[in-house]
Amino acid sequence: MQAAHTPVQPLPASTRRSIALLACATFASMTAQRICDAMLPELSRVFAVSLGQAAQVVSFFAMTYGASQMFYGPIGDRLGKFRIITLATVVASIGSLMAVLAGSLDTLVFARMLMAAGAAGLIPLAMAWVGDSVPNDQLQEMLTRTGLGTTLGLVVGQMIGGVLTDAFGWRWCFVFMTVLFAAVALLLHRDMRRQGLALFRVPVAGATSAAPASVARHTAAPVARTSFLKQITGIAADPWSRTVLAIALVEGAAGFGVLAIWASHLHARLGLSLSLSGAIVALFGLGGVMYMAVGRRMISRFGQQGLVLVGGAIVGICAWVLAYTAHWAFAVPASLVAGFGFFMFHNTVQANATNMTPQARGTSVSLFASFLFLGQSVGVVMAASLIGQMGSSAVVAGGGLVMALEGLFFAWALRRRVHKPVRQPA
Repeated sequence: MQAAHTPVQPLPASTRRSIALLACATFASMTAQRICDAMLPELSRVFAVSLGQAAQVVSFFAMTYGASQMFYGPIGDRLGKFRIITLATVVASIGSLMAVLAGSLDTLVFARMLMAAGAAGLIPLAMAWVGDSVPNDQLQEMLTRTGLGTTLGLVVGQMIGGVLTDAFGWRWCFVFMTVLFAAVALLLHRDMRRQGLALFRVPVAGATSAAPASVARHTAAPVARTSFLKQITGIAADPWSRTVLAIALVEGAAGFGVLAIWASHLHARLGLSLSLSGAIVALFGLGGVMYMAVGRRMISRFGQQGLVLVGGAIVGICAWVLAYTAHWAFAVPASLVAGFGFFMFHNTVQANATNMTPQARGTSVSLFASFLFLGQSVGVVMAASLIGQMGSSAVVAGGGLVMALEGLFFAWALRRRVHKPVRQPA
C-alpha cells in the first residue's frame, strides 16, 4: 500500500548552498580520478616504462580510494560528514603538490595514492550527507545535483589531462589539482563556520553534525551507534545490499575501469593527439551533465528499471562504435551519448546505495564506493594488460557489452524487488 501523497516541501536555501559546495568537492574528486587517463602515453615515454606500468597512477589511485572507504564511512558517521569532507580536501591538495614535485614514477604513484586517500572522502560522504539532509521523495533528484560535480569532473579531468600535458607537460596537471583542492577546502571551511561547526572540535557523543540545524530530518528516531564490524555485518546480511555492492563492483570494472583506456585507444588506433583524444573522451562527462540537466524528467518517465536497462544498452552500443570506428568523427557522438547512458545507470545505482542502511548511511555509502573503486582498480589493470593480447578495440567493446548485460540484470533485480511479496507477521 502506498502512502498518501504529500506536497513536496522546498529545501532551505542553506541546504541548497551546502549541496552546491559539496558538488564542487565531488568535481575535484572526479577530476583527480580522470586527469591521468590522457597522459598515460606521455608518462610511459617520460619514465621509459610500458603503458601497463604507467597505468599504475590510475590503478593504485583506485585501490587506495576504495580501501580508504573503510576509514571514511565510520569516522564520517561519528565526527560529522561535512567536517571530514573538508579535512579530506586538504589531504588531497597536499598529495597533488607532492605529485608536482615527483621525480620518478614510483614517487608519482605514491603521491597519487595520497591524493586518493583524500579524494576518497568526498563523493561517498557527500552522497551520505545529502541522504541525511534531504527527504526521500527528493533524494534522487538532489543526488543528481551533487552528481553534476562528478560528471563535470569527468569532462575537466579528461580534457585538462590531455591539454595541459600536450601544452606544458604533465606536472602542470597536478599544479591545477593542488589549487583546485585548496580552493574547495577553503569554501567548505567557510560553510562549516556558517553551520556553526568547528573544524577540529569533536562533537560530543550522541550529537549530530551531519547537516545544518535548519534541515528537517527525514529519518526516524536516532539509532544507537553500533561498532563498525556490526554495521558491516548488518549490511552484508541483507540480500539487496549484496546485490547493489556486486553491481558496483562490476560497474567499476567495466565502466570506470575500461574508460581509463579510451583516450589511449583513440591515440593509438586513430593517431589522434593526446589533447584531442582527451577532449573526445571528456564528452563522456558532458553527456553525464546533459543527463543531470534532465534527470528529474527522466526519473519520472522511465523509473529506475527503465533507467538502468536503457542506460546500460546505450553504453554498450556506443562503446562498440568507439571501439571499431575508422574515423574520429564517429567517436565524438559515441562518447557523448555513452556518458548520458552511463549516468542514467550510475545515478540509479547511487540512489539505491544511499538507502541501503539509513541508520549507518556513511558506512554503507562508503562501502558502496569501496566496491566501486575496487572494481575500477581491477578493471584498469585488466584492461591495460589485455590490450597487448586482444587489442584495445576488443577491450573497449568488451567493457560496453558487460555494461549492457549488467543493465539488463539490474533491471530484472529491481523488478523482482518491487514485486517481492511482503511477509505478514504471524
